[in-house]
Amino acid sequence: MEKPVLYTYHLGTEVVAFSTTRQSGYSEGRYGRFNVNRYCGDSEEAITRNREALCQLLQIDDSRLLMPHQVHETKVAIIDDDFLSQDSPERQQRLEGVDAIMTNKHGVCIGVSTADCIPVLLYDSRQHAVCAVHAGWRGTVKRITEEAVKKMAEVYGTRPADLTAQIGPGISLDSFEVGDEVYDAFLQAGFDMTAISRRTTKWHIDLPECNRLQLMAMGVSRERIGMSGICTYKQCDTFFSARRLGISSGRILTAIMLKP
Repeated sequence: MEKPVLYTYHLGTEVVAFSTTRQSGYSEGRYGRFNVNRYCGDSEEAITRNREALCQLLQIDDSRLLMPHQVHETKVAIIDDDFLSQDSPERQQRLEGVDAIMTNKHGVCIGVSTADCIPVLLYDSRQHAVCAVHAGWRGTVKRITEEAVKKMAEVYGTRPADLTAQIGPGISLDSFEVGDEVYDAFLQAGFDMTAISRRTTKWHIDLPECNRLQLMAMGVSRERIGMSGICTYKQCDTFFSARRLGISSGRILTAIMLKP
């Protein structure tokens, strides 16, 4: 069995946190080689083998590797004992239309899929809870990262000052060229455009910075926010990029797990 090659993060001794890379695995073509996303057109056989390899590496059962079907909205799924007691169809239904997923259960790996969008991981070291957020430009405009922090506070009693965050691989300011309508969406949503945008022949938006600023606005310390600095568009040989490879290509899984 091929061993997945992971890009790992250190958020604390209690957690495992990582982004998958394209290296190793069983997918082919523009899905090659490691893809575990079932919503992008890859073969079920390759996805199953890749999931098996990842679960073996993490030392968990496949039923403990969870990711939602994302739709660029702000719905947050809570993985609790009730969720874990459900059968597979019910679980999948609960993960439909979800763009952030959180849990305080140990040995449950939760993650989001991206291929230029921004993944954000959150770890509350006091309440022992974790969250994974999918923030594309639409979700960023809708402030999904802020919503995730609020939900952790509501469900777990999380204080932003106790959070450690990691912003994973995504498209950079240099590479994220957008039309005026996208710039206007950020402007109308109240973002500081001098801090998050730059104009060349077209506008460019800094999505990682947008999400970092959201975390800081919620009270997360600047020193506790990690930035991967990886541009998926520029490094599409290692990380999937929909802009470079097309929509019918693989996805990065950025995930976090409280150790069993």
